[in-house]
Parts: sequence; C-alpha cells; structure tokens
Amino acid sequence: MQRQQGVLGGEHLYTYDGYNKSFRQQGNLNIHQRMRNVERPYTCNVCAKSFTDQGYLKKHQRIHCEERPYICDVCNKSFRQQWNLSIHQRIHSGECPFTCDVCNKSFRQQGNLIVHQRIHSGERPYSCDICHKSFKVQSDLKRHQHIHSGERPYTCDVCNKSFRQQGHLKEHQSIHSGERPYTCDVCNKSFTEQSGLKRHQRIHSGERPYTCVVCNKSFTEQSGLKRHQYIHSGERPYTCDVCNKSFSVQGDLKRHQGIHSGDLPYTCDVCNKSFTLKHNLKTHVLLRCRQRP
Repeated sequence: MQRQQGVLGGEHLYTYDGYNKSFRQQGNLNIHQRMRNVERPYTCNVCAKSFTDQGYLKKHQRIHCEERPYICDVCNKSFRQQWNLSIHQRIHSGECPFTCDVCNKSFRQQGNLIVHQRIHSGERPYSCDICHKSFKVQSDLKRHQHIHSGERPYTCDVCNKSFRQQGHLKEHQSIHSGERPYTCDVCNKSFTEQSGLKRHQRIHSGERPYTCVVCNKSFTEQSGLKRHQYIHSGERPYTCDVCNKSFSVQGDLKRHQGIHSGDLPYTCDVCNKSFTLKHNLKTHVLLRCRQRP
C-alpha cells in the first residue's frame, strides 16, 4: 500500500491507498498503518506489552508507576486516564446519557447499557469452552473459568485463604477486621457480606424465591432448595468414611461423625455435661437444668 497526498481546502490529506481512509497528519496515517499491519514498535520495559502508538504506551505505563494525573475536583479521586475521570464525574452530576429503548433505564457508561440490553434480548455471547455455559459479560466468564482451572488468585494476607473472586476476598477480610458494613434497614442487624444481608431481609419481606418444581415448596435460600430436592431424588451424597452411612445434608454427616470421634462440642454451662448435637443440649437445658433449684 502506498501513501498518496491530496489537498482539501488548502489542507494536505494523507490517504492509505486501497482503504479510502484519509488523515490530516502523517503521524496519524503511520499509526493507522501499524494497526493494519499489526506493527507494535513501542514496548513496555516492565511487562513487555507492545503498542502501536507511543501515547498508548505512556498511558499503559501508569499502571506500573501508579501515576494518576487526572483528579476529580469534587472528591479528589484520581485516575490514570482522562476518560475515566469524565465517566466518574457523572456520579456527581447524576448524568446518565445512555438510555435503554426498551425499559428507559439509564446508564453512565455505554458499555453498561450494552450489557443491560442483553437482559431483554437474551444474548449471552461469552461461552465457556469446557462446559458451554454462556454469560452476558466477559468478566463473568473469566470468573466462571476459575471453577474448571481450580485457580484461586485472590489470597487473604491474614490467613492465606484463597478465593476465585476479588469480591469474595473483600467480604472474607471483614471477618478479620470485625467490620460489618451491611445493615438491615428494618432491624439494624449488620452483616459482613452483602449476600448475608439479602438472605436476612427475606425474613422481613417473606420472600421465598427458590421453588421446588416437584412439590412447589419454596425456600429463602438456594441451598435450602437443593437439600430439599434430595427428598424427591433419594440422593444421599454425603457418606461417612467410617461406617459408610450416607446423608442428604452435609451438616447431618458432620454431626454423625461426632459419634465416631467422641467429639462433644456442645457443653451445658450449668452442669458441664457435653453433647454431640446442639439440639440435644437445648433439650437438656430446657427439661433438666432449668428444673433444678
């Protein structure tokens, strides 16, 4: 492909022959040619990632040096790129310029609108190449793939427990800090995890969103539905490695194993008698220890 020069209104134009694309500056033509030819002459000296343009390299290098030159004049939060700042400022202005033409819901970013529209269209363009489960968002696919790879890239710096998702690590860390940032607006009970708050709120709302397709019994939690479904299937997936007795609920297996281990974790604070099951301790306290003078 050859460069051709033309003149429009006294201004020189640089054209990439064969594509009818014109540029006012020769430098822009050079960048375009590199994109067409996949030429990436500018390489990061830290991670070796390469770029077609020196400006892109400079923006990338801010990741390594943590330079954030663009600062919000409202809250002083800083950003690596100007467009990130522009999007952030919509939080303060309330501007949501991208609107769904189906339900009129508005968004600050066009990408969020595109993802939202997949709710209406049913489109799930990102598919797992192992189990073929599909997702609306690429980041959801990446998190899902950790299930197959066993990868847990996010590790707690206190107890070294690792997680597949960064959000799960953040929620876990509140166990060590004692922080309980999620509070019920009805009874003020607080939780370390947002999911815990959501489950709790169903107590107040009476919502039971998980329904058995066999008997229509509904549950507040998906795990409760799964345990219930074992009644219909007869499945008992949890087996004792000592006596081979099997159970439909993992908690029942753990309580059963206390028989073999002799573990008596539940102790009466009145007479110090111990029990394998919490239920047995409660019965003991109600019927015996409370009757004592």
